[in-house]
Amino acid sequence: MKKSTLFIAALALGATTAFAQDLTSKKGETILPEAGDWAIGVDATPMLSYFGNMLNGNTSNAPFGWNYTNANGMITGKMFTSETSAYRAMLRIGFNSGSATQEIMDATATAPTFPALPTMKEDKMKSSSRFIGLGAGIEMRRGKTRLQGYYGGMAMIWMSGGKDSYEYGNTLTTTSSAAAISTNWGSNINPATTYGANARVLSEKAGSTLGIGVRGFIGAEYFILPKLSIGGEFGWGFGFSSTGMGETEYEAVAGAPATVGTVTETSGSKSSGLYIDTDNNAFGLAPASVLIHFHF
Repeated sequence: MKKSTLFIAALALGATTAFAQDLTSKKGETILPEAGDWAIGVDATPMLSYFGNMLNGNTSNAPFGWNYTNANGMITGKMFTSETSAYRAMLRIGFNSGSATQEIMDATATAPTFPALPTMKEDKMKSSSRFIGLGAGIEMRRGKTRLQGYYGGMAMIWMSGGKDSYEYGNTLTTTSSAAAISTNWGSNINPATTYGANARVLSEKAGSTLGIGVRGFIGAEYFILPKLSIGGEFGWGFGFSSTGMGETEYEAVAGAPATVGTVTETSGSKSSGLYIDTDNNAFGLAPASVLIHFHF
């Protein structure tokens, strides 16, 4: 009887162990990532809020969004080199530009007699901005069940900047007012300079920002479905960023006797920062607090 009891217990234990190690779905799908798999990550917080609102009856409940895992909108992904290791990558390459054209009366033309129309000229505005962010690293993994732990390190670099430029149809003279003969797109006419009413901006360049960082991370994720996991991670690292002075080019009337000329002045402020901290504070590139990864 004793031997029979031991045999049944051993058999049950073996079956339980075999079941625990059988990391495939009922359809035979592999649950954990394998060598050659790719993965992309998204912020799980909107999804959790959505289902939480469903449970508490929140009337403002809305479908969850597909959000980036970091504050700067960088795409994050992995490529598995084995079941226990993967390359990590972060990427954002963004260039934005825009333009506007506005007709304005020709300041040198004689006012027409009705029904003739006044002679018009064109003022043009162009704007552009950029953000480039790159990151790469290695991830090592542990665990033989749906619950996987991981750790590793990454290096990152990012840069940003922008510029606005203006072209005016009417020529600025010593007797004209910039406000009377130019289109005002916000702050390009009569800027806060010593040149007063007879000044307009030709170009305005924001100070460029350059940042670098390295971080170590450790985290865990649970595979709730084949190749679909939810988890989170902590990180710590070192980061440095530097922002240069901006430049603004003006066209203005000044001097005695009064003359029209251009001058370029620095604008804004120059700054830099050195950070050694948990990476939610260090780089602005840290992953979200809760993550979902899709493997394929």
